[in-house]
Amino acid sequence: MREILPVLSGWYGAGAPFGLATVVAVSRSAPRDPGAAMAVGPEGEVVGSVSGGCVEGAVFELAQEVVASGEARLESFGYSDDDAFAVGLTCGGEITLLVRPVTPERDPAFGAVAESVAAGEPVTVATVFDGPAPRGAALAVWPDRVAGTLGAAGLDVAVTADARGELALGATGVRHYGPHGERREDAVSVFLHSFAPPPRMLVFGAIDYAAAVARIGDFLGYRVTVCDARPVFATARRFPPGVEVVVEWPHRYLRETDTDERTVVCVLTHDPKFDVPLLEEALRRPAAYIGAMGSRRTHDDRRKRLVEAGLTDRELSRLRSPVGLDLGARTPEEVAVSVAAEIVALRWGGSGAPLGATGGAIHPAGSTGQDSVPAKPRDGEADPRHTP
Repeated sequence: MREILPVLSGWYGAGAPFGLATVVAVSRSAPRDPGAAMAVGPEGEVVGSVSGGCVEGAVFELAQEVVASGEARLESFGYSDDDAFAVGLTCGGEITLLVRPVTPERDPAFGAVAESVAAGEPVTVATVFDGPAPRGAALAVWPDRVAGTLGAAGLDVAVTADARGELALGATGVRHYGPHGERREDAVSVFLHSFAPPPRMLVFGAIDYAAAVARIGDFLGYRVTVCDARPVFATARRFPPGVEVVVEWPHRYLRETDTDERTVVCVLTHDPKFDVPLLEEALRRPAAYIGAMGSRRTHDDRRKRLVEAGLTDRELSRLRSPVGLDLGARTPEEVAVSVAAEIVALRWGGSGAPLGATGGAIHPAGSTGQDSVPAKPRDGEADPRHTP
């Protein structure tokens, strides 16, 4: 949804009605997660995707129908092997879609939500998709205000409280309530779609590898900052547009910077006077991923220095070093792919092994990846990507 909001904002601002399909539930190996969206606007223009191509044709028709009727619909698509001409998913999963018409009259808060997302302001959109409440009714919830209604005051109050809790976690999912917000009932199904600010990627060391890592971090949706104490290297022209470049000692910058459980820290300084005090600070604060570049000899020396600085085994266990998965990468761009692969594997609990060598569901239901350990580079004298 985040990626298509600029287009939707243009349609909305022009008063052009459009049909918006949102994935609200998935099961088994579904191709897209809850929150994935597709919209059909004026003259049949399409943006977004809900299945990677399997059911988009049917959703196109549904979106046009809901705009014509003014009524939201709930549709599920599953495996279609029983009928070769049926619309369905070839992956064996199932997705449930809420398809609703959007106009300024039906959804007066949509424009404000789009503006908040564009500005990086946190907001959650709660939408009724099933039960004895107006299907498609939407309530926008910010940390300090709300807009819209789900049709009942009690339901609005209960959903607002839950939406703010989900927003603090950056979580998206389904909650169930009674018709008036009763907690112990499940008659009304509400989809809570949180738009938390993008997670941060902090890249330390303004080298060629940093430019490649910053580029792929931006591609993955991170808000990227590159920091280096050397002004001759830390210049904006060496990095992609939109990447923040800071001239400061790395550990001092990190000490004054907020991090959370989604933050990624990539230490590419490759110099103990920079990376040891930086890692000492990083390993003692919240972060999803902390990786450091260097050969195995560099890693052993760095670990020894960190132990001498008083870091515990538990703190040191968070360090991903040498950084990245074993892809045989050589160029800065290939190394950036290796680093990104390790970040994604850690986030979702992937093994880093080829999918052809694994079994079971490709996208396990409920996988969060926070406690999983991705594959390590193979043993050897040194990591050939880096100099000692």
